[in-house]
Amino acid sequence: MNYNGGYQAAGIIDLRAAINHHAKKGFHRGVVRVVLPEKSPSRNRWLTRSEAAKLLGACWRAREIQTVHREPLKVQKIETKKSPLRHLARFILIGLYTGTRAGAIASASPRREEGKSFIDLDAVLYYRFAQGQRPTKKQQPTVPLPTKLLSRLRRWAKLGIAKSHFVEWNGKSIKSVKTTFKSAARLAELPTTHGNVTPHTLRHTAATWLMQAGVPMWEAAGYLGMSEKTLRDVYGHHHPDFLKGASEAIGRRNKTVKQSLVISSVEKKTKRVKVQETTENIGGGRSRSRTRLHSQISC
Repeated sequence: MNYNGGYQAAGIIDLRAAINHHAKKGFHRGVVRVVLPEKSPSRNRWLTRSEAAKLLGACWRAREIQTVHREPLKVQKIETKKSPLRHLARFILIGLYTGTRAGAIASASPRREEGKSFIDLDAVLYYRFAQGQRPTKKQQPTVPLPTKLLSRLRRWAKLGIAKSHFVEWNGKSIKSVKTTFKSAARLAELPTTHGNVTPHTLRHTAATWLMQAGVPMWEAAGYLGMSEKTLRDVYGHHHPDFLKGASEAIGRRNKTVKQSLVISSVEKKTKRVKVQETTENIGGGRSRSRTRLHSQISC
């Protein structure tokens, strides 16, 4: 079992953390080593824009199915007018436009309160780090809201859809969307060849779309709340400038090198000609002087 997923792996990590904490407090002296399994290759499943549209459409059109318990339609299943997945559509839109982690989306509120992420519709800022939350290694920087998302957020607040949170189910905040997300992906018939579609897929998608749009690495990393190295290593190949200089240079001739070769060959030829002329002049001079000397001796 790898520790990228699975409850057993998560349990091993929690066990190691508990043992280390126990040792730091001085409750035991022995060394207890918990060896984690090797990491499996990361699955960076992301959505194309058509897949994202399918997912949103499935959430919007989904209707609740109920089983009839009275005659004459007993045991039959009928479709009701209830829409059980429309709150998930709001979750997906926030995730796609901001690349925010699931927890910060679930706690996003139009009001600044303890334990909630705050979306300031007036200042057009998303304070993803919840009020009163203890800092962690996961970065959650404050970011400006995209224009398209901002218009939707304001409409949800105006219509009373978002009261205490922007994503609510039956007037209450949500804790997790894993089950509903799985249902939505199934209804949208999204392929799972390259990995399952999960709430974290929205973050992968946002990072991929930013790279495909040619956004500078440092700016995209700051917006997503991840290191520039991670962004470059995991998503950098989607950027239009990815190794562009190398790929273009290797397919063309280097004019500078060609010119230098031509110049060097011309210089060598010129030198040979000069040497030859000098040699001929020297040889000719010697021959004339020898002729004069011979004529003088003969006289």
